[in-house]
Amino acid sequence: MDKAAVHAELEQARRTFHQLLDTATDSDLRRPTAGTRWTNRQLLFHMLLGYLIIRALSTLVRLFGRLPDGASRTYARLLNAATTPFDAVNFAGSWLGGTLLPKRWMRALFDRTIAALHRRLDRETDDDLARGMHYPTRWDPFFQDYMTLADVYRFPTRHFDFHRRQLTLG
Repeated sequence: MDKAAVHAELEQARRTFHQLLDTATDSDLRRPTAGTRWTNRQLLFHMLLGYLIIRALSTLVRLFGRLPDGASRTYARLLNAATTPFDAVNFAGSWLGGTLLPKRWMRALFDRTIAALHRRLDRETDDDLARGMHYPTRWDPFFQDYMTLADVYRFPTRHFDFHRRQLTLG
């Protein structure tokens, strides 16, 4: 894994998030998005959420990556079976966060999260980054059946870029 490339992706996403928030009017943020049930503000929070969940996802890789392959395969199957409640929580959490958090808090939370991911990535060893597990592919189109920790670090930016195209700002 090219850590420098991931660091660059994280910084690009941070700059883009700032630009999106800084140029969006209140009216822009209340506008519906293209292809989701969220407003632009709620979708921006959902894009932030993609980075926030990396701590949990990396913890799962550290745990399941040390267990037999069947453990994470079974866990992924269980999570896939719970897709409907996950979708409801995912929608409600992004709706709530995007509705209640002021822009400056979203910006600050994004910055703190990216800074933490930079620090964490710098501490990862090649062995850490190669460890992997099975994921619930029904939860997100960017989850693959099997993902390494290196893949997990790349996930939020793919998620971010996909949803960025659904924004209807400006």
